[in-house]
Amino acid sequence: MEPSLYRYILNHSRNGQILLIFLSFLSLPLVYVTLALPKSIINMLQGGDVPPAIFDFPIDQVSFLLILSLAFLVAVLANGGIKYVINTYRGALGERILRRFRYELYERILRFPTPHFKRVSQGEIIPMITAETEPLAEFIGESYALPVFQGGTLFTYLFFIFQQDIFLGLAAISLYPFQLYVIPKLQVRVNSLSKERVRTVRALSGRIGETVSGINEIHTNDTSLFERAHISRFLGQIYDIRFEIYRRKFFIKFLNNFIAQLTPFFFYAVGGYFVLQGKLSIGALVAVLVAYKDLSGPWKELLRYYQRKEDIKVKYSQVIEQFNPPNLIDPMFIDSRENTDYKPVGSLQA
Repeated sequence: MEPSLYRYILNHSRNGQILLIFLSFLSLPLVYVTLALPKSIINMLQGGDVPPAIFDFPIDQVSFLLILSLAFLVAVLANGGIKYVINTYRGALGERILRRFRYELYERILRFPTPHFKRVSQGEIIPMITAETEPLAEFIGESYALPVFQGGTLFTYLFFIFQQDIFLGLAAISLYPFQLYVIPKLQVRVNSLSKERVRTVRALSGRIGETVSGINEIHTNDTSLFERAHISRFLGQIYDIRFEIYRRKFFIKFLNNFIAQLTPFFFYAVGGYFVLQGKLSIGALVAVLVAYKDLSGPWKELLRYYQRKEDIKVKYSQVIEQFNPPNLIDPMFIDSRENTDYKPVGSLQA
């Protein structure tokens, strides 16, 4: 099986990923327009210049205000429509690839050598195909498109802020290097704990499966206390691991939120000083504050994407490892020539 999750996604959904990336780029000009129009409206309300005519139609201040407001509304609706299409298609694409992946895993089970079933139980195999692969669907749809869409949106916001004032732009990005250095280092331990959690949950599933299959022996030998103690140990280990994951993940979230609230301090101090000195308009400062408020959205999405990517890569690699046992039966020996006309229900083409 393909060891790289990204190559697997690209091999089976290249055209879909290209379409999502194209739609992502298509939305970026609309993002810029939704930032520039409020600045123009505020400056116009403060006595800014009003063009005497648009397309040879004379206009006054009220008419110009309505035109700018309607243009803003159209840009917001268009941008929202593109996001709706992206999110819907992303979900459908992810579900199609997940369907294919689960089918391939089931097909591999049919090729397992018989001795391999003595080393793994159905309690371990079934969750791997059902529960452990479930998070793949959402990630598959966003694997390529989300970094492009959110990264492009982030760049658009920063470009707009730098256009207003270079010092405000530098303030907006001043803490990004710190986050880019610290967050991955904190995430390494979370990834290690995630691997340990998956292994422990699998062991618990296998133990429960053994209990169900051997319930008669447990009753005959009166070993229920021993079985409960064994399960209790697994549950305790899972609790400790998950608690440590929560503690570290929420510390990362706390750090990101604190940094996000720290930057506006520079905007109020530096931007307010420039306004008092007459070097920056009120409209530009308000637009920068609005842009930075929206800037935190794509930045958080990129950080969340990084955390999800690392977690999904762990799940994918561990599933692939379990479905690549030695001495795997050649598919030619399990494919029946009499059933060559058989086709699975539903197309697996992504």
